[in-house]
Parts: sequence; C-alpha cells; structure tokens
Amino acid sequence: MKYYSLTNSYNTASFSEAVIQGLAPDRGLYFPESIPKLSDDFWSSFADKSMVEIGVDVMRPFVGGTIPDSRLQEIVADTLCFDFPVKKISNSISTLELFHGPTMAFKDVGGRFMARCIGYFNEKSPKKVTVLVATSGDTGGAVASGFLGIPGTEVIILYPKGKVSRIQELQLTTNGQNIKAIEVDGVFDDCQEMVKSAFIDEDLKARLNLTSANSINVARWLPQSLYFFAAVQQLQRIGIDKKLVFSVPSGNFGNICAGIVAKQLGLPISHFVASTNSNDTVPRYLKTEDYLPHPSKQTISNAMDVGNPSNFIRIQSLYNRDFNALKKEFSSRAYSDRKTKEALAEIYKKYNYIADPHGAVGYLGLQNFLKENPEHYGVFLETAHPIKFRDIVEETLSLELSIPAQIQHILDKTPEKTSLSGYEAFKEYLLSHTA
Repeated sequence: MKYYSLTNSYNTASFSEAVIQGLAPDRGLYFPESIPKLSDDFWSSFADKSMVEIGVDVMRPFVGGTIPDSRLQEIVADTLCFDFPVKKISNSISTLELFHGPTMAFKDVGGRFMARCIGYFNEKSPKKVTVLVATSGDTGGAVASGFLGIPGTEVIILYPKGKVSRIQELQLTTNGQNIKAIEVDGVFDDCQEMVKSAFIDEDLKARLNLTSANSINVARWLPQSLYFFAAVQQLQRIGIDKKLVFSVPSGNFGNICAGIVAKQLGLPISHFVASTNSNDTVPRYLKTEDYLPHPSKQTISNAMDVGNPSNFIRIQSLYNRDFNALKKEFSSRAYSDRKTKEALAEIYKKYNYIADPHGAVGYLGLQNFLKENPEHYGVFLETAHPIKFRDIVEETLSLELSIPAQIQHILDKTPEKTSLSGYEAFKEYLLSHTA
C-alpha cells in the first residue's frame, strides 16, 4: 500500500514514511492509493471474530508490509484493550460508547495505535521522534496517554488557552516524562496552523525529526474505523437488520472519515450524519457547494470547535470529489449550545441515559435524520465520558456525576505547561527544548 499527497499525487510514501512524516512535503494530507474490499472469508466469519482479529485483518492492507503480522497483532491487541459497547436508547436508536479507554475519549484508539507504530518504526533509529499535536480537547490527552513512556519519542501538545475543560487540561498537563504541554493564546485553528507550519519550516526540518499525532496522521486516523466494525457486529448479533445510519459528532472530521473507510471496506452502513456544533463549515458546504471556512467558535462541545476541518478533503477524495455522490451517503447538520443542552436533558428524562455534549449533538443529528428516514436504525457516537464536561452536564441535568478511576487520580495534580503566542515563539521553543 502506497500513500499519496492530496496536494500533489506524485508525492508518495509507504505507511511507515507517511506515519513518521505526518504531512507530505508539500503540506498535503496522505491518502491511501486504494481502499481494498475485505474478502468473502472475512465476512463469512465476521460474527464470530474477536476485535483483535478484526483489527489485524482491517489494518493489514493499510500497513502494507511495513509491520510484520506478529508485531501488528501485538499493536492491535494493545490498542483494543477496552470495550466499545452499543447501548440501546430506544427501539430505533442506540449509542456506541467510545469512552472506556484510559483517557475516556474515542481518541484513545488512534493515540495508542499510532504511538505503538512509531515506537516500532523508531526502535533501531538513534534519532528521537518529536510528536506535535494540536488539540481542542480530547486529542491531546489520548495522545499523551498513548505515547507516555514510549522510548525515543517526545510529545508536545498545543491547546487553546481557556477553551478546554478543567479535566481535559489536567489530562494534557500532568503526565511528565516525555510529554510537554503548551497553552496557546488563540483558538484551536491557531494551534493546528502552528503544527502544520512547523512541518515545512526548513530550520526545524534540519534539526528535528517531526511528526504529527493529529488525525492528519494516517496512523491516528485509519484505526478509528475499527469501532464501527465493533458496533455493526454487536447490532447484527442482536438481530438488527434495518439499514444503518451513524451520527458522528464531528470537529476535524477524522472520525467520520474513518467510518466511511469502514463502509468502503464492505461494512454495511447506509448513511453517515456529520453532526456539528455552531462551527458549521461542512453543513454550509452541503447546502451551497462552496467550502468557506470561518474562524472557530467556542462552544460547550469544545472538541468540535474547528472552523477548517482538515479531514474533510479526505472525505471528498473517498467520493472522488463527486458532490452528488457524497450527498447520497453523507449529510451534516449544525446545532447551537442551547439545542445541545436541551438534548442532554431530553436523553436523560426520556431514556435515563447521561450523555456528554458531543453525544447530545450526535443524538440531535440522528433524530433529524430518522424523522425523514424512518426505515433506518440509528447509532450516535458517545465520544467522551460525561465527567470530562462535568460542570455543563451536572448543571444541565441537576445531578452529581460519580468520578471514574481514570479521572480521579489526576484531580489533585498540578498542571505543568508553557504559555506561548504566535508561531515564532513556538519555533524558538522547539529549537531550545527539543534539540
């Protein structure tokens, strides 16, 4: 399997090269040369396969021989070491819970897989890999957890000042060891732009071995397809035979993009709804066919506060940039904070289920789709545990959340962070702290 740049298809790389580089030299995102269909043998035994068996079979063609099967199995087993349960909400709706990992967010899968791939690729290299990651909330914590203690790596996390929850910030800033956190005076898009700029900076390229741990990196993005397989397998086991629609809370659009990859591999999913908060670049695009990013806005579903989602170009490429083909299988809606809080209250009152703000946005998108398409069975993704948005959830639902063990141990820690503003200050930091 080769990967090519979505900016210039002549720039190609192997899986290992694409993972270590993060971005192509032309600043384009890497994209697989093909999405192979899984074999009939795979599907004939799908119902009985373990998640590790599914993970190895799905990831093997994307890895393209750069990791031997025995090591790939170890990586997948160490990635999928927690559950992805589907919980029934109503007769036509379930939720896929993706918060049972170490940082209680869906990004634990991509973070763990990527960290272990880079650890393998770098075992025989004398040069340390510096991993840069911009986060609007959950990505940084998952990457920090995934890379913590991985030899030959250093992780630098950039996050927007005052725009992540307290628990999210503690997950970014209390790790120590090979993890460093930078608080940026700006919004997520500023953090993401600083990371992208670092990759094309000749001074940095000459001194440092840089890679990215955002979903722009293929090793962060592609393994997120695996829990869609977990969801469909569970639904089939309980006899759900309707057409399936997945509503995915979407910010940088890597998660829903991975779901579309799963569909193109052969997973029987009929439709995807990209549910967003007031950062509505993609919903507007689907109405007008004009892609006009706006500066990101701060919301209570902060992991989706992205004004210019990097991965949407990958989604367009999966549909060969055919706007009409995209709209047949993909729709998108935006919801305000007020609507999000109303949905949190409705889910709790009607179904006795406590969602987080991102899951509530997913629920809203799914409800709207099912009103117009009642022949479908819907799944919305619960991408983070409600405790990560404790203040909002407790205030909205008038209750007190219990604190899971994964969170309890960080509450009394003191954040360690560096505050910066602007790319030049970030570049100076990299040169002085990582060389």
